[in-house]
Amino acid sequence: MSGQSNRLSWVDTAKGISIILVVMMHSAYGVGEETGGTGILHWIIGFATPFRMPEFFLISGLFLSQVIDRDWKRYADRRVVHYFYFYFLWAFLQILFKVALGTGDPVTAASYMAWAIIEPYGVLWFIYMLAVFAASTKLLHDAKVPRIIVIGAAAILQMAPVATGSYIIDQFAEYFVYFYVGYAFAPTIFKVVDWALDHTLLAILGVIAWGLIDAALVFSPGYEVQPKHMVMGLAELPGLHLILAVSGSITLCVTAGLISKLPFMSWLRWLGAHSIVVYLSFSIPMAMTRVILMKLGIIESTSVLSIIVMLVALTAPLVLYAAIQFTGWGKFLFERPAWAHIPGTPGSRSYVKTAQQAPAE
Repeated sequence: MSGQSNRLSWVDTAKGISIILVVMMHSAYGVGEETGGTGILHWIIGFATPFRMPEFFLISGLFLSQVIDRDWKRYADRRVVHYFYFYFLWAFLQILFKVALGTGDPVTAASYMAWAIIEPYGVLWFIYMLAVFAASTKLLHDAKVPRIIVIGAAAILQMAPVATGSYIIDQFAEYFVYFYVGYAFAPTIFKVVDWALDHTLLAILGVIAWGLIDAALVFSPGYEVQPKHMVMGLAELPGLHLILAVSGSITLCVTAGLISKLPFMSWLRWLGAHSIVVYLSFSIPMAMTRVILMKLGIIESTSVLSIIVMLVALTAPLVLYAAIQFTGWGKFLFERPAWAHIPGTPGSRSYVKTAQQAPAE
């Protein structure tokens, strides 16, 4: 997959942390549902609940300003069609393995695939919503809607109890504000991280202080760490939840900046640069590992089971990716082929680069 050539290392490190938290949550809750218990990963996810998905969306919006002024065809190809290609491809594969082959019910599988067009399927909802958020931001930009108005309206939507039953509408209301904040405040966020890199001790103290505040609000009276869900304490309150999500996302960016200075953490940066590879394909090996471990019944500890499932879910996609790179087979799984581009855009069959045309991403 192509990426920004001038991408900062801490952004990839932040994505690495993000994908680990995402896989950790699904692994822990999946095992917890099977065992009826909770483990150490449940508590880590509980702490990260306010910012776990918001920061993924915020980071995804950081470089949007570099492409927002492009014509619609080039913009849509890179920021909308790009994500929809991988969403529909992997939705088909997951439904094929989990429903068609898993249950032997092709009719139900076909129904799931049809619904996946208008209702994001499973863990792939994030990829679907990235396309929706990118298109929405471009529309608002072209309409010259003041950013402060967009942020205010998006914040109100996030705080409002929106529960229409439509996954697209509900997730848009819940998360669009973070994507837009990442886009609108990218220069400020970069400056904050730059400051943190120049004032390491103060930055570390700030991260610790924020972590203590987050833990105190998440695990305040009323919280429940359940096998497949987290009920926060005061951090659940509208407004406060939004503040914790935005501040937590920025704190994670600062943390990523500090970590990126450590040479032995380059693996995390590499993982972040390939985070979409993991996001697209972790659910199948995760589910298979969980089923096998539960049937074997050798390990009873929810913590140990969750950690094993998480590690397999994180590494299996990377093994698949390495195999594809080595053999050259199956590149369409993680690289968009020419036919899946809008004609005339970089990467498409009909695109011819000339000296007058802007370089492709």
